[in-house]
Amino acid sequence: MSLSDDIKSTLEADDELMDLLTGGIFNDVEEINRQDTPAAFDSQRELKPCALIKVGTESKRGPYERSVQTPITIYFYQRAGYTVIEPAMEMTYDLLNDQRIGTRVWQLIYEISVNQQRDLALDCPLGSHRFVAVRHR
Repeated sequence: MSLSDDIKSTLEADDELMDLLTGGIFNDVEEINRQDTPAAFDSQRELKPCALIKVGTESKRGPYERSVQTPITIYFYQRAGYTVIEPAMEMTYDLLNDQRIGTRVWQLIYEISVNQQRDLALDCPLGSHRFVAVRHR
């Protein structure tokens, strides 16, 4: 499994979080859109609350020869307001911060959140968390 698969599995295992993110969690697409993520939209083609996991550029991190740090950003979307985004972000923080995920991640470290933003392409509210996975390469 990939790092993003491990994170997705961890989040999807939480029933309370999945009750909020009715549009699902995606990690194998570039963006949320009607073509690549149809489950994120209802029958009226309106966006359902959902999340997107993106893995960033990995860099070396000591003290071991094969240790790296990998940034992971999780984006949260909903059609209007932040009534789902904010509790989903809170739950995700609790599920991931300072945790070991999969077999090669030593620690996930919370780095930053972006709150109450807007996704211009989808024209909807947006929030995000960024974590760094310290792991063995």
